[in-house]
Amino acid sequence: MSDTVLAKAVAMARAAAEEEAPWGTVGDHAGVDYDDERVATHFFACLDPAYVGWRWSVTVARAPRAKAATVDEVVLLPGPEALVAPAWVPWSERVRPGDLAVGTIWPTPADDARLTAGFTGLDDLDGAADRSPVHPSQWGIGMGRARVLSAHGRDDAADRWWSGERGPEAPMARSVSLTCSTCGFLMPIGGPLGQAFGVCAHDMSPADGCVVSMAFGCGAHSEIALAEKDPVGAPTQDFVGFDSLDLDQADVILADVSVDAAAEAVDAAAEAVDAAAEAVDAAAEAVDASESVDAAAEAVDASESVDQD
Repeated sequence: MSDTVLAKAVAMARAAAEEEAPWGTVGDHAGVDYDDERVATHFFACLDPAYVGWRWSVTVARAPRAKAATVDEVVLLPGPEALVAPAWVPWSERVRPGDLAVGTIWPTPADDARLTAGFTGLDDLDGAADRSPVHPSQWGIGMGRARVLSAHGRDDAADRWWSGERGPEAPMARSVSLTCSTCGFLMPIGGPLGQAFGVCAHDMSPADGCVVSMAFGCGAHSEIALAEKDPVGAPTQDFVGFDSLDLDQADVILADVSVDAAAEAVDAAAEAVDAAAEAVDAAAEAVDASESVDAAAEAVDASESVDQD
């Protein structure tokens, strides 16, 4: 579908882009796309720092058998690497569980599959009571409500609760061995969900006041008891292993201790003097021994001299 006349209209397309765009924001030619027969779009890089990756798009066309092209439009469009806003998502799809706050309205569709028509009058209640057999899992009393939970809505809630933070696969449940099915703080609920769920009534449990699965568990189970410890006996006191001390004689005792310490110091000094004397004697003996060796050496030398004569 290439067209030589349109492909050569780069200069004309650039001039049209520069006329529409702010000064200095039209960059190099970035290619051409053929939209239809005798219709093409030239792309130029956008140099505006606020539109990185965007392109100036100039659409040109020519009439049949015409030898010149004309400009149709000039627009700024995002390129393949342009930073653009994410796709628009309706509000009803953006809101997640837990987002509702005070004043938030969440309308329920008229065809919500989780709801079904309820018994809304006394005649309906009488008719339900006359059914044989009457079983809670087969009908729901509306008590004046136009719609009640359907089987689909009930199963959807059960799946959500079972796989949620109060189900058997929750980290809290996997950290303990006892489950809610054996806990005395579990309040049973009626209806078809009563065999799988209950309500926790333990004020110290993280699930207090919440629907929990029978396979859930936490550290506040009613059957967890304190480990029995050996009783601590009465304290005993040793009345023999100490000496009585008369505080009035404390000064005398301290004086005696000082005298004894001084005597020990004198004895230690005397021992040090004796040790020093012994060391002096040993040194003198060593000197005498050295002199004897020298005298012997001189005698030997004298004897050798006599023999030579």
